[in-house]
Amino acid sequence: MPAAMPPALLLDGTARIGGAPLFGPVRLEAAAGRITCLLGPSGVGKTTLLRLVAGTDEVTRFEGTIAASDGAPLAGRVALMAQGADLLPWLDVTANVTLGARLRGTRPDAARARDILARTGLSDHAHKRPHALSGGQRQRAALARTLMEDRPLVLLDEPFSALDAGTRAQMQELGAHHLLGRTVLMVTHDPGEAARMGHAIHILTAGGIETVAPPAAPVPRPVDDPETLAVQGRLLARLRAPA
Repeated sequence: MPAAMPPALLLDGTARIGGAPLFGPVRLEAAAGRITCLLGPSGVGKTTLLRLVAGTDEVTRFEGTIAASDGAPLAGRVALMAQGADLLPWLDVTANVTLGARLRGTRPDAARARDILARTGLSDHAHKRPHALSGGQRQRAALARTLMEDRPLVLLDEPFSALDAGTRAQMQELGAHHLLGRTVLMVTHDPGEAARMGHAIHILTAGGIETVAPPAAPVPRPVDDPETLAVQGRLLARLRAPA
């Protein structure tokens, strides 16, 4: 958990690809130290939005503002956990988790890596390569790598979508616990995931942003909580409705 409260994240503007509008104008704020969930139909630009925030999009033209509430630059303060585990198959778990430091040409903090592997239940798998891990273990390794970066702003792009329902629920709980105190913006196609994990829930559409009130219970919410199930149902109905 970060030592100080992280900033909020604000995106306000319009995105285009090759002159064609993708989304916007939209104004989206991810509150400081909270998990903000973003849903929406495929192709509306959710992943692109995350890449714009992370500074990894070289195709989309964005007009507007992407900023942290404290006014400091975003560079060096954002961690992105992409779709799927996205582990390098020729490296073991420890090397994958410490990959960021290696790419920056710095010595990985071995003690911190061991601590994070222990907290994510991967100590016994530290020297295994990805092919020897289960789907849930690979997702834990990807989460561990994100935590190893220790950034105050965390972007999650459908991080648990490839998992079976039981493992996904476990990873949602693990992620909510270990990301506590960070500003998290999570893209998901799963209304149940948003209802369990979101302190705030938004739907991105071609016309802008719609906000859905989250359940009152603390995050992560029980899978059988009646209010959580009701919000899940409302989200699914909205996502199925004609645009």
